[in-house]
Amino acid sequence: VLLPGTAFVELAVRAGDEVGCERIEELTLSAPLMLPEHGAVQVQVGVGEAAEDGRRLFTVHGRPENAADEPWTQYATGLLAAGSSAQERAGMTFDVTAWPPAGAEVVDLGDHYERLAELGFDYGPGFQGLRAVWRRGDDLFTEVELPDEVQAGGFGVHPALLDAVLHAVGSAGGNQGEPSVGLPFSWEGVRLHASEATAVRAQLTPTGRGAVAIEMVDAAGDPVVSVEALLVRPVAADDVRVDQVVGRDSLFRVDWTTVADSADGLPSAIAVVDSHADAEAGVAGTLREAGAEVTTYPDLAALAAADGPVPEVVLADPLVDGSANGVAGQVHATVLAALEMVQYWLSEERFAGSRLVAAARGEADGLAVASVWGLLRSAQAEHPDRITLLDGGGQELSASLWPQVLSLAEPEVGVRDGGVVVPRLVRVGVSGSAAAAVWSGPGAMLIT
Repeated sequence: VLLPGTAFVELAVRAGDEVGCERIEELTLSAPLMLPEHGAVQVQVGVGEAAEDGRRLFTVHGRPENAADEPWTQYATGLLAAGSSAQERAGMTFDVTAWPPAGAEVVDLGDHYERLAELGFDYGPGFQGLRAVWRRGDDLFTEVELPDEVQAGGFGVHPALLDAVLHAVGSAGGNQGEPSVGLPFSWEGVRLHASEATAVRAQLTPTGRGAVAIEMVDAAGDPVVSVEALLVRPVAADDVRVDQVVGRDSLFRVDWTTVADSADGLPSAIAVVDSHADAEAGVAGTLREAGAEVTTYPDLAALAAADGPVPEVVLADPLVDGSANGVAGQVHATVLAALEMVQYWLSEERFAGSRLVAAARGEADGLAVASVWGLLRSAQAEHPDRITLLDGGGQELSASLWPQVLSLAEPEVGVRDGGVVVPRLVRVGVSGSAAAAVWSGPGAMLIT
């Protein structure tokens, strides 16, 4: 997805409002801003101090979100200036008293956007605003309207509206009458006269050097936008490559991200399965303090044999104490116990409508816990929505946290510094220390 060049115009207009500069003197696009399929792009708009003539430098930079170690890429530069709105409005000559303009010939749009899609430029419904085009000599006249699903509120000039005006240039035909695509490259003398327009009529007049002047008015003829010169560069779809997407080649790591508290309350019934469970203390007691109806069982077999329906949430500790047998013995004992638990959980028909929340007691780190977590993640992949992993960070959860923890539809939930977190992929920036890391150990090294 290519961010339209008209979006940079809107950014410049908005930034100019903050510093009393209503006119975009110059705006040049340095590079196309490609948006990734997933994730977002941070955008930084900068306005410099005023020069003696009142003009200010303007820049737009971007980088992937969650990429604090990556450098900012410059996408646009320009100059903002003050200007006389009345003088610029008086200089506009576009007259819509007679519409369509006398002597203008209709340009057949036909399947204009379908043909552009065949060329590799697939405009979404929100950007298909071109309604009609006429030609008179070298001048083009057009009607443009935002689709119903696009709201102009909050914009000076909606980027999709201004972009659709530029489609008139391509609609007039390139080779053998085929539609062509030109991307805005350089703007001069841009002025917004009226905001939040949803439909405009525009005149595009060549000014030489491949540029066009644009005057946009509403149906009553009142000015909306004027552009003294816009330079459009013809482009082919292959010129805008996927490898230009911001941050596409970044590495990723798993990070714990805090989630907002949006709990709807505890489940109506909860079963706690733990051979160490105390009906009046520990996790069961805390859940009761939070307002839950809790029953306790020494193991899953006891729960399966109990009368009545199985609660929708079953809280179980997958760890056993095998520390007396050393690290290897503890890992073996813990993994085998977890394997038996999850196999029984998935094979018992009475548990089919319930969710198992595996909550490790004590410190949730070390080789034994990591091995169990890997086993349970494999089981999650084979049986989605049946198992949730809960990493309490080695702490007892308070009554206020349990409603949020148990209401999240996440395969894995954690608690850090008193807040609920979930694992998410984030970009790994390449810092100087990481780039300079070397192997400092003795002997040979095997890299697989």
